Amino acid sequence: MLSSTVAFAQTAPAEDDTATGALDTSVIVGTEGKANEVIAFKTGTPLKDTPRSVSIFTAEEIKDRGFESIADIVDYTPGLTTSQGEGHRDSVVFRGVRSTADFFLDGVRDDVQYYRGLYNLERVEVLRGPSALHFGRGGTGGVINRVTKKAVVGENFGNLTTTADTFDAHSVAFDYNLTLSDKAALRLNTNFEALNNHRDFFDGERFGFNPTFTYEIDTDTKFTLSYEYADHERFVDRGIPGEASSIPGVRGPQRSVSTTTFGDSSLNTTELEAHIFRARLEHSFNDNWKGSVTGSFGKYNKLYSNYFASDFRNQGGVDQVELDGYVDTTDRERFTLSGDLIGEFNTGKVAHKLLLGAEYIRTSSDQNRFNNVFASNSDDQQFFDIANFGGLRNGVVFGADGSVLDTGTFSDLNDATDVTIDAYSFYLQDEIAITSKFDLILGARFDSFDIEVDNNVSGTRLSRTDDEVSPRVGIVYKPLEEVSLYATYSESFLPRSGDQFTDIDGGDDALDPNTFSNLEFGVKWDITDSLYLTAAAFRIDQRSPQASSTNPGSLTVVESETDGFEFQLQGYITDKWHISAGYTYLDGDQANGNRLRELPRHSASIWNRYQATNKLNLGLGIVFQDESFADLGNTVVLPDFVRVDAAASYDVSDSLRLQLNIENLFDINYFPNSHTANNITVGKPISASLSISKSF
Repeated sequence: MLSSTVAFAQTAPAEDDTATGALDTSVIVGTEGKANEVIAFKTGTPLKDTPRSVSIFTAEEIKDRGFESIADIVDYTPGLTTSQGEGHRDSVVFRGVRSTADFFLDGVRDDVQYYRGLYNLERVEVLRGPSALHFGRGGTGGVINRVTKKAVVGENFGNLTTTADTFDAHSVAFDYNLTLSDKAALRLNTNFEALNNHRDFFDGERFGFNPTFTYEIDTDTKFTLSYEYADHERFVDRGIPGEASSIPGVRGPQRSVSTTTFGDSSLNTTELEAHIFRARLEHSFNDNWKGSVTGSFGKYNKLYSNYFASDFRNQGGVDQVELDGYVDTTDRERFTLSGDLIGEFNTGKVAHKLLLGAEYIRTSSDQNRFNNVFASNSDDQQFFDIANFGGLRNGVVFGADGSVLDTGTFSDLNDATDVTIDAYSFYLQDEIAITSKFDLILGARFDSFDIEVDNNVSGTRLSRTDDEVSPRVGIVYKPLEEVSLYATYSESFLPRSGDQFTDIDGGDDALDPNTFSNLEFGVKWDITDSLYLTAAAFRIDQRSPQASSTNPGSLTVVESETDGFEFQLQGYITDKWHISAGYTYLDGDQANGNRLRELPRHSASIWNRYQATNKLNLGLGIVFQDESFADLGNTVVLPDFVRVDAAASYDVSDSLRLQLNIENLFDINYFPNSHTANNITVGKPISASLSISKSF
């Protein structure tokens, strides 16, 4: 679906707000709408004049729909699906391009692998298509930018929300803004979650603490400072295996073991501790020119430990599962310094909006992996009969009768690398209003990505520098005031070190980066003042240079492409009924003719919110996902599914709200995503959460 898809206001139109006392739960797209621009794009250009597919979800909509994770947002976003992420990280498939690193926080790269919280967000911006001009390397299919809440000068307000669900998970979130003077304010967001779900052994805790400070130096200059502490621990669940090729006619998840957790009740865990500092100085030089400088420093300590199913087979009429395991650690520090200058001026009768920017990123990342070793075969993998499998604890594999089948230890050092990255970027973009109806957008970004890898196992050092130019061109034509048509072409790249740059493979250290290009055509139509349609057709091409299997000294360029179409309808059908509906068609093939994994041909979602009375609001959502393949070999199919969600909120007073959210209302058995053919996620059965929100 094309989309400048934004989350629109879900309360009644503005003239009814004071009468109903309803909370603003979304944003209207239009010249007066506060989500009329993408903050990550920096220039403040209205969405209708932006030749990109965009979705925006505000804090109130996130709360209204009961979203608890990035995955929840993805379910209702056109062009995107979730991937499993091995049970320890956010992982998104952007128009067929799978990524664990295309995440940003206030426009600053946030590529460490973890589950991101939503407690301190003002909004979430989902951008589709290669995005190198604004974000640099990566962004190959799109990016997700989280915009945090900032202290507001001149206001005092607060909110306390408590939530509990039917799995005994519960959370408390607190948001308080305090004006310190006529120029300064302090805001505190904090959150605690006790995690639980439908799978055996699953539990965890997450704590977030985020104070922010705003100081308005004068009418033209503002300084903001933020610190965030994140402490997160949870059980790692990598799901169930798919069929083995030796079982004729079976091409899906092994439903017979869908209630079994193939993980160690003690050792399957992920732990993250992070300290993130951000500072930003903004200044308006005059009515036409403004600039900003942003600095960020993040320190992340990550542990990821797991046993999981790596294969499934039928041996002599007996179903068997293969277990594997390893433990990863990551210590990463990242410093980012960026600056932007934005100016508006005319050359004759032609208006320009110019963006000039530069960015420097210094990253140091130390990581290692210890593979499991089973005592029975001194290997990291071992098969066990399903009927006799009784679980794992502390590396011990138990039989159904309590006997010890095998013992594993994380004792085989597989990888240990120390990585240093220096990335320099310069970018330029000009939005040219040639006439009142015709805009031309031209831009390019230069990135110099320098990586050095010390391999502590082999004792070798590898380094590589990639210098890449990523162009962008767009055309916007407005035949009518309420309609804009656009076409855009953009490129991006991903270094051979991949999303997480843990290594440069010895045979690939001389290879060029993977490159991605996006061609997109779209329309944005304000059907009425409160109902909006966006649509787009697009193609993403990927080129990946790889060493030839027959002649390592030569290169083979492997290509794949994804064609698609998406649309979204958002706004008010009546003054009481708000709708957000979308559909996506995706067709993507690998070079060998196989379909790209986790790429459903059809997907759709719809969310309805109906204001039944001045105090009662009802919500109903439907998510449809067509079947897709769990693996690149196209051997295992993830079945299609339709999930129904529901919500109801009641405003006890202007400051007190009760809210009920139900996920999977009809309790379907479904498998939403995977990591491989043998790591398939078991969807959550029917569940409900109750929230109490008090504003003051």
